[in-house]
Amino acid sequence: MRSVIGIDMGGTKCAVIHGKIGADGIQIVNKIKFSTGIDMPPAEVIDKIIAAIRELNADAEAIGISCGGPLDSETGTILSPPNLPLWDNIHICDILKEEFGIPVKLQNDADACALAEWQFGAGRGADNMIFMTFGTGLGAGLILGGRLYTGKNGMAGELGHIRLTEFGPSGYGKSGSFEGYCSGRGIAQIGYTLGMEAFQQGKKPAYFNPDDITTCTAKSIADAADQGDPTALAVYAKCGEYLGRGLSVIIDILNPEKIVIGSIFARSQELIWPEAKKVIERETLARSREVCEVVPAGLGEKIGDYAAVAVAVYNGGK
Repeated sequence: MRSVIGIDMGGTKCAVIHGKIGADGIQIVNKIKFSTGIDMPPAEVIDKIIAAIRELNADAEAIGISCGGPLDSETGTILSPPNLPLWDNIHICDILKEEFGIPVKLQNDADACALAEWQFGAGRGADNMIFMTFGTGLGAGLILGGRLYTGKNGMAGELGHIRLTEFGPSGYGKSGSFEGYCSGRGIAQIGYTLGMEAFQQGKKPAYFNPDDITTCTAKSIADAADQGDPTALAVYAKCGEYLGRGLSVIIDILNPEKIVIGSIFARSQELIWPEAKKVIERETLARSREVCEVVPAGLGEKIGDYAAVAVAVYNGGK
């Protein structure tokens, strides 16, 4: 079995994972987690990462890093992401390669998750697969022709920035964007708008408090929808409609075999998919639609661990 190290870097925590890869897939052997904090100096975090790798005593052949962008995966450089503002032009791969003498690879978190689902999860066996994050925001990783496609400078897959309507919920700094309709923050915005409309009509949506916007979350609305609340069901139906619109564009342009969607879609598929499916059946070319399967992510809540390990394993594809 191949032994590798994965590093899942976030704004509040970091996890260093020892994984083993064999014919049957991936095994997470051990993991060390520690808090980081947005103000923690990069040198201090890197020291903790080095110490964790040594503590794992993995005898690893490669290291993979999954981190939010922007970053330069070619040079292995982190370029001041919003959740790591102090990490400006930090050559993390060079630092770790010099320390351990093994290959070190860096990918943004959406691309890393795409690699994980493709190599070990719901996209296994596909040559053309799209992975979509559907959590706080919306992004994507693209597997095209049996390899990760990142574009000219690593910006491929920013699906959340696509504008679907001129006006609408805001995401990615753009009203009416794909992220505005299909993300946790977007669902909350839709929920508040429809909740206020219902409240002004004398209705009382189960999730809605007109004096407290914080009651509108993707989870609270989903919980209300699961109990049959009509406004909550309408919120998820609208999300599904616009998911269908966005997916239709992807299906017709990229002709994938699989679209794998994580987080909120995986948890609330029964609320979102019926409307999305209707739109896809209406909007897409039949030949493209017939070969494309839309499925929830297969790696669950541990996808961050698998993603980091998957970066270490990936050799560039075909």
